[in-house]
Amino acid sequence: MTALLTRPEDESVRPDPVDALKPPTDREATLLGKPMPTDRLRGWVVTIVLTVIGAVIRLQDLGFPTDKGTPVFDEKHYVPQAWQMLRNGGFEDNYGYELVVHPPLAKQFIALGEWMFGYNGWGWRFFPALAGIVIIALTIRIARRLTRSTLLGAIAGILVICDGVLHLQARMGMLDIFIAMFVLAAFACLLADRDQVRRRLAVAVREGWVNESQWGPKLGFRWWRFSTGLMIGLCFGVKWSAVYYIAAYGLLCVAFDVAARRAAGVERPWLGTFLRDVAPALWAIVAIPILIYLGSFWAWWASETATDRNYVEIKNIDPGMFAWIPPGLRSLGDYTANVLHFHENLTTPKNNPHPWESKPWTWPMGLRPMLYYYESGTPAAAGCGEATCIRATMLIGTPAMWWLALPMLGWSIWRSVFRTDWRYAAVLVGYLAGLLPWFLNIDRQMYFFYATPMAPFLVLGLTLILGQILGSSRRGFERRGTGLLVVALYVGLVVANFAWLWPLLNGDSITNAQWQAEMWLPSWR
Repeated sequence: MTALLTRPEDESVRPDPVDALKPPTDREATLLGKPMPTDRLRGWVVTIVLTVIGAVIRLQDLGFPTDKGTPVFDEKHYVPQAWQMLRNGGFEDNYGYELVVHPPLAKQFIALGEWMFGYNGWGWRFFPALAGIVIIALTIRIARRLTRSTLLGAIAGILVICDGVLHLQARMGMLDIFIAMFVLAAFACLLADRDQVRRRLAVAVREGWVNESQWGPKLGFRWWRFSTGLMIGLCFGVKWSAVYYIAAYGLLCVAFDVAARRAAGVERPWLGTFLRDVAPALWAIVAIPILIYLGSFWAWWASETATDRNYVEIKNIDPGMFAWIPPGLRSLGDYTANVLHFHENLTTPKNNPHPWESKPWTWPMGLRPMLYYYESGTPAAAGCGEATCIRATMLIGTPAMWWLALPMLGWSIWRSVFRTDWRYAAVLVGYLAGLLPWFLNIDRQMYFFYATPMAPFLVLGLTLILGQILGSSRRGFERRGTGLLVVALYVGLVVANFAWLWPLLNGDSITNAQWQAEMWLPSWR
């Protein structure tokens, strides 16, 4: 690590072994913050055990439900396109309807599952389920890093397992669970980069040459920042909403760097960040995602018959000042512009709206869930013990968590602004990057499943609050015991709430009376 940290004259650093034994100075302690827990083995055991439990829950009866063996709800768009990819060598056709309206990466994952298990529920849902399982592991590790507590990491793991949105989206052949996974992975990499930068600066502080330049030292190549760009790029290959995370995480990375240089005592931290860090950050978090996005169209590039592959030639479009750009790249640009136009104008008549449409101000509390599948009074719905049974799957955020979203946001804003708690600020950035952009065009069709990437950050925000309620062990047995009781009761409430919603999340056969009991709000109907 230290070999990457360089003096202004680019001399390699070789820390004195004797210095390494000295206690950290106040400035070093400020830079490094609270150390990571020392129970690394237990931390990984907790992560693995909870992830396995989550995998069992996510994978049970994964092939159900289907619509007489065919996809349900919006699976009907992406699952057949994934099957086309297997047939066509990696790209979709669908020429007649021009419904290829998202980048190909997630559909390629779905196609891989269909290749492994066939054109059935298990096939088209296996990789979404795998993404949901990875989210569990990532959330545990991120919470542990944020709180420096294995216990709170475990609590975050339980909460994320019990979230209805992440559970059902992991069991659908749709795209949004992949966005949530890559966005969360990018966030994990960015947090690791923050810690690594501070460790590197601590070396310069300890050796007394952090201010040999008024801009501070160069930090060397930052693999975790590079990995952040890779993850955002993969998200970009799923849906274009990744562009908002490019902006949000780019600004968060700069803020982390300025704060680190200021904590290290750099004379001009803002200018130092601009001169030392911004250009590499633009390469890692902007350029790399664009290159990965273009690479996700590898099959499109290799084909001559993919949708709009030769658009500019067929339409005989005058390139004008863009004649220097290859025709294939211009075709992809025009294809992208056409798809963007489709999304911007995807509206429903005001006198005939989509029955399950919702707007972003309803998402934080999950006020308008979505019905994915419904069977009543048919042999397929039988099994409840009565003459008329219901089987349904509905996208519902577990109320014990989602109904606390607004208090969580309020407390996070207060902690970020008035207590300069970077942990809350970072979680806020991830959460709001998934919510605020949808207010830019509120006339277009929107649905609750767009809120999927917000769910892990809701869990992380609640975990930070639970950590404060739990309190430090140094506050005494009584205070710690009371906090532990409150946290345990809350976690138990979340688990019970998830168990209550289980029939609606998995399509179990229930009576009409139980169906009515599950409908807690009028807006759920």
